[in-house]
Amino acid sequence: MKRTPYSYEHEKLRQWLKQKREERGLSIRAAAELFGRHHSIIGKIEQERKRIDIAEFVEYCETLQADPHEGLDVLINALQRSKRGK
Repeated sequence: MKRTPYSYEHEKLRQWLKQKREERGLSIRAAAELFGRHHSIIGKIEQERKRIDIAEFVEYCETLQADPHEGLDVLINALQRSKRGK
């Protein structure tokens, strides 16, 4: 099955990333500044318009002081639920 940025599992990962950003009290612009990327990149990730690759994911987790293993658990659980029919 081809993965898209609009899949169930990517939605769960996006929600987790947004939650972690908000828990740190960061706006999209503030997170982007810390991440060293344009704010539109963060916005696109959170708004289902851009997939995040694994290296970028780990870097962004470090920026948010979030455990990337926790994020991977979210993704793995969502993939398993998706296979079972949610």
